[in-house]
Amino acid sequence: MRIHQLPETLINQIAAGEVIERPASVVKELVENAIDAGARRIEIATAVGGKALVRVVDDGLGMDADDLALAVRRHCTSKLDQRLDDIRTLGFRGEALPSIGSVARLTLRSRPKDAAHANEVSLAGGVPTPLKPAAANQGTTVEVRDLFFATPARLKFLKSDRAETAAITEIVRRIAIAFPSVRFTLSGPDRSTLELPSTGEDRLARIAQVLGKEFAANTIAIDAMREDVGLSGHVGLPTWNKANSLSQYAFVNGRPVQDKQILTAIRAAYSDTLPRGRYPVAVLWITLDPALVDVNVHPAKADVRFRDPGLVRGLIIGAIRQALSAEGDRASPSASVSLAQAFRSVEPAAAGQSQAGWTQSRFGGLARPPVAAGWQMDHSPSRPLRDAPQGFGEQGQPDISGAAMPSARVDDAEHDQAAIAHPLGAARTQIHENYIVAQTSDGLVLVDQHAAHERLVFERFKKALQAGTVPSQILLLPEIIDLPEDDCDRLADRAGDLAEFGLVLERFGPGAIAVRETPSMLGETDVGGLVRDLADEIAEWNSADGLRDRLEAVASTMACHGSVRSGRRLMPEEMNALLREMERTPGSGQCNHGRPTYIELKLADIEKLFSRR
Repeated sequence: MRIHQLPETLINQIAAGEVIERPASVVKELVENAIDAGARRIEIATAVGGKALVRVVDDGLGMDADDLALAVRRHCTSKLDQRLDDIRTLGFRGEALPSIGSVARLTLRSRPKDAAHANEVSLAGGVPTPLKPAAANQGTTVEVRDLFFATPARLKFLKSDRAETAAITEIVRRIAIAFPSVRFTLSGPDRSTLELPSTGEDRLARIAQVLGKEFAANTIAIDAMREDVGLSGHVGLPTWNKANSLSQYAFVNGRPVQDKQILTAIRAAYSDTLPRGRYPVAVLWITLDPALVDVNVHPAKADVRFRDPGLVRGLIIGAIRQALSAEGDRASPSASVSLAQAFRSVEPAAAGQSQAGWTQSRFGGLARPPVAAGWQMDHSPSRPLRDAPQGFGEQGQPDISGAAMPSARVDDAEHDQAAIAHPLGAARTQIHENYIVAQTSDGLVLVDQHAAHERLVFERFKKALQAGTVPSQILLLPEIIDLPEDDCDRLADRAGDLAEFGLVLERFGPGAIAVRETPSMLGETDVGGLVRDLADEIAEWNSADGLRDRLEAVASTMACHGSVRSGRRLMPEEMNALLREMERTPGSGQCNHGRPTYIELKLADIEKLFSRR
């Protein structure tokens, strides 16, 4: 078989396989062209998930007859001269329109400013029609019908109409965030209309249009620079997380990208604050010299390649962690809103019936049942705490911060008023031997004692690691833990890493581990449970995980075992000491698994519950 030149139509269809993967790819290419043309209003209409119709209308510069004829020819573009290292537009390849026209029925109508009329050109399966005059306003209208009619095998790989419609919506949302000064309208018989008015240069207002009004209250602004790379945007509080990564948006020099390097860096920044299977919310803008980033990695232009990927990764991780640390114990207000809504959703029971333990009173309201044991306020001296971890003395004297704390009674007026002025207020009681109720100057706070102390212990571990080796205590008798041989092998292989945390262990025969020292800050702990959990944790480590990620996973597991357990009754002094330490500890608004450690209700919200407002 001899080598021969492929026909132009077949070449374009091959190129279309890389550039046009699905209807959403068509929308992306056409909307990016409109933005490059200076459009300030873009209208997108679709039908049957974009398979039957994609129409994009813009008010951009428009094209005259000569430019329009070239626009449907491959590798014809106005956006690139000679250099690939100085790309400042979204498009630059000159492949989109001929690629679309080779697999669909494409029609372009365009009219530049001050032109007497518009012009129109069409492509159907790669076959062009002669240019002709047409009626249209300034700008360009592109219609794509019967996508992949010329390559029907591609239709089999498309998803359902609903899935393709959703993909188009997501593409428009991403581009809209990148360009808040442009008005976007997305409509059609297969969807409800999406209107995104221009917000000028107000990025946060555009983000609120796309991601919801709660975005601003649940995120932190970041603005950092390292060498010649700038990073700005907003990142979500760890307690405001999602079930997938669709709420992570990244833009490189204004270009929307879905780059694995960036997504991995975002995940690493939240590595010790989110539970498995949950994803943070982030909208990030990365700005740098175009010569330092290659956007010509793939025809779809969704991936980029940085000249110094380590610099960009370090900037993202460092900026996000610094922002989270600067916020201290701040938790997402969404939990408070959910709590208030949960109270409002309880409706009085029918007359004479009980509901959730409440009964109809003779005054027409709901009478409270007798107070359960878990709800009683107990100011009497608590019994000595057994097996208390470091941070709680044997007689209940708090020592969470490592410094001596003055003994005080909750009913001491002066001390009480000072405590209420703190962000997390003064402890009032403990309910169900797990939740601390604290009064603040303008509301109340509910604290999960186990989750809160788990975070505090975890932060202690991290500080100790930065300072050196974690102090350990030698066990009087080594504790022998029976484990499967595979788990014993994993633990033995990581004995050096574990020793940095003060956990000294060694093999004890083929199916057992001997623990000789444990971290001092854990106090008395379930050594067997700790070692078994660590064995499970190590078994799930990915070989690509960095040492820092592995060490933090160990610290998180140890902190869980060394924290105040649910079901332990605390003295008022202990509860207040826990609150004060939370206020001093960065990231204490959520535990190591991403759950909130406290929920705050403002007095105004409480009064609304009782119709006082």
